[in-house]
Amino acid sequence: VQLQASGGGLVQAGGSRKLSCAASRTISSIFNILNMAWYRQAPGKQRELVARITSDRSTNYVDSVKGRFTISRDNAKNTVYLQMNSLKPEDTAVYYCTARIRTSRLGPPADYWGQGTLVTVSS
Repeated sequence: VQLQASGGGLVQAGGSRKLSCAASRTISSIFNILNMAWYRQAPGKQRELVARITSDRSTNYVDSVKGRFTISRDNAKNTVYLQMNSLKPEDTAVYYCTARIRTSRLGPPADYWGQGTLVTVSS
């Protein structure tokens, strides 16, 4: 299984950006996807959880993005999205997607990570 993130780039403060992350099979198939989430890591800082969405679409967000970011998922496409509005320079970071995936009905789930996509917010 691999996760491919896209959508990063340069955006002005106050602008919007939408990130996507699609899970696809490689050697292992995808039986089902449990939680999906976005993390970010700014230069010189630790990676932090930005938003998480469960299989029943419950969501939670870090306080700094509440009201500005929205996480969603399309189960048919095995894809998670992060809509980012009212962006601030402090949102500048590499954004990583992650998903907890079960590759068979009886096997335990495992966490998979995307490669990261850079979002730069200019002031």
